[in-house]
Amino acid sequence: MERSELTRWDVPEAVNHPPHYTNHPSGVECIDITRHMRFNVGNAIKYIWRADEKGSDLDDLRKAAWYINDEIDRRIKSTS
Repeated sequence: MERSELTRWDVPEAVNHPPHYTNHPSGVECIDITRHMRFNVGNAIKYIWRADEKGSDLDDLRKAAWYINDEIDRRIKSTS
């Protein structure tokens, strides 16, 4: 099968449902929540959600802060 013929169902679990997205005690997968949010807010939630699951907690929290700050800047500019 050529790469262009692959569907999301053909991709390994490490891509579709990696453990750092599915290990939350609630049993909820992060994308089920964030797909209903604006991009920056959803990404911030994603990085916070998985911060303790990948071993890079400070990096993930810094990334979340970056997306939050970007969203704040975007909203300030849109009201100016």
